[in-house]
Amino acid sequence: MNLSELLVTQFHVSATDMKKAEEYQRRFGGRLEQILVNMGSLPDDQIPEIYSQYLNLPRVDMGEWADTPAPDINSNMLTLMLDQGWVPLASDNGSMTVVCKDPLDLSFNEFLASQDSETQIFIGTESEILTLSSRFEANTTDDDTFDFDAEEDKLREMASEAPTVNLLNSLITRALRQGASDMHLEPFEGRYRARFRVDGVLHEAEVLAPRMQLPIVTRLKILSGMDIAERRRPQDGKIEMRIANQELDIRVSSLPLNEGESMVMRFLRKDSVRYDMSVLGLSDDIRGLIEEDIKRTSGVVLLTGPTGSGKTTTLYTFLNALNNDGVKIITLEDPVEYQLEGVNQVQVNSDIGFTFAKGLRSIVRQDPDIIMLGEIRDNETAQIALQSALTGHLVFSTVHTNDAAGAYTRLLDLGVEEFLLNAALVSVVAQRLARKVCTHCAVSHPEKDALIEKYHLRTFADRFGMTEINLKQSTGCEKCANSGYKGRLAITEYLRCDDDIKAMPKDAEFVNRAKAHNAKLNRRTLIEDGLYKAVLGQTTIDEVLRVAG
Repeated sequence: MNLSELLVTQFHVSATDMKKAEEYQRRFGGRLEQILVNMGSLPDDQIPEIYSQYLNLPRVDMGEWADTPAPDINSNMLTLMLDQGWVPLASDNGSMTVVCKDPLDLSFNEFLASQDSETQIFIGTESEILTLSSRFEANTTDDDTFDFDAEEDKLREMASEAPTVNLLNSLITRALRQGASDMHLEPFEGRYRARFRVDGVLHEAEVLAPRMQLPIVTRLKILSGMDIAERRRPQDGKIEMRIANQELDIRVSSLPLNEGESMVMRFLRKDSVRYDMSVLGLSDDIRGLIEEDIKRTSGVVLLTGPTGSGKTTTLYTFLNALNNDGVKIITLEDPVEYQLEGVNQVQVNSDIGFTFAKGLRSIVRQDPDIIMLGEIRDNETAQIALQSALTGHLVFSTVHTNDAAGAYTRLLDLGVEEFLLNAALVSVVAQRLARKVCTHCAVSHPEKDALIEKYHLRTFADRFGMTEINLKQSTGCEKCANSGYKGRLAITEYLRCDDDIKAMPKDAEFVNRAKAHNAKLNRRTLIEDGLYKAVLGQTTIDEVLRVAG
């Protein structure tokens, strides 16, 4: 199989892109795989795997080599190799083992031809090569991995060097390809590790050489507009960049730790977000109730749940469903994460005293039909939001509580009067996000009968009119990065603020009474809605217990 065929069949390069790349190669020269990378048709971090398959050379096993002592190599030869990005792994009895990123490099092949010894070649990524080369630094230098007193010019120089730039770009590209929402870079056991959060769960992606911590942190600070000399206080910043053919906003946060700095990047991909009710994964019965609520002309609809439970995405979906030329929608957010066409979005700025409460007062004077408030945090904001609903505005907002009924007690704790809650609230939706089983590798659960008995799923299915119990288990495949899950759906608990709820005293027993009322109406709790989706085969019982148990 030639290289073109390998790239099309194994690495999913389109035939159209391949034809363009081959035409460019005929006219101007160059290497096919690099032309495709420059075109944005091939991720740069796939190059080592391409070389491995095309040249039938093994990938380096970091578990075997990372902690192996560095071989004793002539210093001149070692300097030459490391400068070119080739790392000797072993040298013994006239033979040498080497890892490199690009075995087709002309100077690398000239070097091999000049050696009398037999050479075994492994293929490695940029970060693997940097990690393996750090073994020689440990032998030849004092421990200056965390040179926090380096001059600012030196820091900037380190951050702009090709290995730093390539490594960071490669990590971001991999994170995007795996569908990560966040990337975490943090000191760990004397090294610097990268972890990706995919579908709400962190996975270790790479362990970097200790010497890369300072250059990577500095580069991120420069790109996001932070102070590179400040290492004692947390900082926040933002990066706008184009990588892997995607326009990206990246929110960056730095946090000083005992061993260095933790950097967290949150990826905001505008072109990949769909604000559509069908995408949320709401059950049909709950979706119908919510659609009734958001068509009202006034009142407050609240979403509750912890950070990362998808509340903002759900609110944006509600707004998108209502957005048309006949209504004015204003949002007040901290921060504005995604731009919604046709919606007036305002960002809170506490540094200048522009808080949620002050912003909300200004918004009301703009004659909006619909208001979206990022979060109700204090009494003043809560009072204005609820009073706005009474004066003819439809208000969407969030509070941090564990369940739907808890929103009442939370607002009462903030000092809101009970009569105002009864008059203004339309409904409360508690939400969690559960991972969906990968449709490519899901199979019927081998312990299905035992699970049905353990969780009384026959009775449960009869209660909600379900004819089949379709419990799934995912085995893991290439499509889901062997996790068994791909994508997420909403698990919800819905509480409508009807006459019965309004009549209930909002005392210590209110939450229990509200839950009993919901059960009487055959509405599900959070964990029951999760089990409902597990019975349908959309997620697994383990996942439901993880997020709602």
